[in-house]
Amino acid sequence: MRTINRAPWIAVLIATLLTGVSLLIGVAKSGHAQLPPEPQSDSRIQQGFAIAPVPLNLGNKNRALVGLGSYLVNAVANCNACHTCPSYTPSTPGHNHNPFAGGDGLINAGSYLAGGVPFGPFVSRNITPDGSGKPAGLTLDEFLSLMRTGVDPDHVTPLLQVMPWPAYRNMGDRDLAAIYEYLSSIPHADTPSPGTCSGADQAP
Repeated sequence: MRTINRAPWIAVLIATLLTGVSLLIGVAKSGHAQLPPEPQSDSRIQQGFAIAPVPLNLGNKNRALVGLGSYLVNAVANCNACHTCPSYTPSTPGHNHNPFAGGDGLINAGSYLAGGVPFGPFVSRNITPDGSGKPAGLTLDEFLSLMRTGVDPDHVTPLLQVMPWPAYRNMGDRDLAAIYEYLSSIPHADTPSPGTCSGADQAP
């Protein structure tokens, strides 16, 4: 009877387990996504960098995830509409920027994703990095949990309202990690004062 040499299979299994453990340790230590990079040829990554409306800090970041995150934030999820106040650069005579009024869609970089947009009794949150570089002050685990469950760790109840987390929770882990990595790379901005967002330059 032929015997099967299991040594190569055992070696492969051990190497796979060690790789998984090292990735989990990397996430725990850094708070950033340590996932294998996307192929640099992915057109979404290149487009993400092309459309980012603010300078990006790529130090200690997964460049591929930042590019993909920018694509998801700026071309798919339209986070700007609810988290930038006003959404588009205020228009001046001869320079209309609100695309819903025929403008060029130039995003308001000065308050980009700094929150302060009113929705009835709710006001959108500042999701730019805090002093420690965490978007909205959230760790990666907290961010993933919020996007999956709608539970904001700063406000235990009720569930997030207006924020379309019920749709975003269906995104894969890589996509959500990419959004987090992108938000970690944008500049901090202070939330504008109340009333700043009224007028024609706010997205409908």
